Amino acid sequence: MLDELFARLREATAPAEIEALQDGIWQIWLTAGHPVLDKRLENGMRALSADEYTLAIQEFTFLIEAAPEYAEGWNKRATAYYLRGEYKASLRDARQVLRREPRHFGALWGLAIMHRMLGDARGALRYLTRLEQLCPAWPGLQTQLRTLRNGLREGPG
Repeated sequence: MLDELFARLREATAPAEIEALQDGIWQIWLTAGHPVLDKRLENGMRALSADEYTLAIQEFTFLIEAAPEYAEGWNKRATAYYLRGEYKASLRDARQVLRREPRHFGALWGLAIMHRMLGDARGALRYLTRLEQLCPAWPGLQTQLRTLRNGLREGPG
């Protein structure tokens, strides 16, 4: 099912279709596969929504320790670290996501944003190029790629 959704995402051009396919993929990713783990994921997401980042990180850490191959546990903890301003920890966890699910567009986008924030245009471009392979028509992606490529061609000052 996931492979089929990604195949369709690669061909999608309409923003509404891309969003619907993303939603379908997220539905699969947001299932840890065990009631206890699903509950911890839900608790962590609720804490994240309430800006309770420490609690969210605790919930996602439990999830990671219980199911280390479950990519979304790492992704959610990366998000919590990012929102708490702990960028190194967020980068580390986002890379773990991609080890488990190389097509994780949320992690790719997040890594691109963080690399750009840190002044690493090449790193940002690397992750956005991977995202382009998943969905060339991703809204706003081509503009981001063009901006980064132009900036790299022009060089610093």
